[in-house]
Amino acid sequence: MTPKDAPTLAAPLRPTSEKDREFALGLYLLLAAMFVASLVTCNLAFRKFFAWTLPGLDYTFEASVGLLPYPLTFLVTDLISEIYGRKRADDVVKGGLAASILTLVVITLAGAAPATAWSPVTDGEFDHVFGQTVLAVGASMAAYLIAQFLDVRIFHFWKMRTGGRQLWLRNNFSTIPSQLVDTVVVLVLLCSVGEIEWALFGALLANGFGFKVLVAAMDTPLVYLGTGWFRRRFGLEPGQEIAL
Repeated sequence: MTPKDAPTLAAPLRPTSEKDREFALGLYLLLAAMFVASLVTCNLAFRKFFAWTLPGLDYTFEASVGLLPYPLTFLVTDLISEIYGRKRADDVVKGGLAASILTLVVITLAGAAPATAWSPVTDGEFDHVFGQTVLAVGASMAAYLIAQFLDVRIFHFWKMRTGGRQLWLRNNFSTIPSQLVDTVVVLVLLCSVGEIEWALFGALLANGFGFKVLVAAMDTPLVYLGTGWFRRRFGLEPGQEIAL
């Protein structure tokens, strides 16, 4: 199918009532808040690692707990891309970058402030947990920008090619390559600055990417549920977006 033969999408829907406009905007802001909260949590919790054995399989994932909320960011951007369009998805990605920078500034200032004698958390304890946050956030921001913008663009490429149909295709074929790029970039940067040993690169790449692919496959029904609800609530055609 050539681009000019691809099915066309219905024009964006503008809610006619003030109530529907406010409701659509409120849902967008809720999704954006979930995205930012997940991203900031990833950056703050990355130094703890966990092991997870899949039920029925003789394989154990070993990965950072920072991965736990991160797939949610791709689920949210896919929902926003599908319902609100590429520009609104890009706006959320930019907002996440701003939140990461603010987190970096606050953690840096908090680390520089001397603890009182009675502080439950000493300077040493604080530095032990958050001392490498600057490196983590820096690496995360680089990987994040590349992966999220790539995800949004691949998603909309397939959306245009399929005329808004085959949601499973654009959900998975945008998230999976973007997750691979994100995992590779962040591990290369963390290994380069000495936060993680290069000897662990291969295992962490396989475990981290494998975990993300598994979650991406599991979130496909959630994307369908969310998209289906939006379409019923606002009367959207397949692939049609809401104009805010």
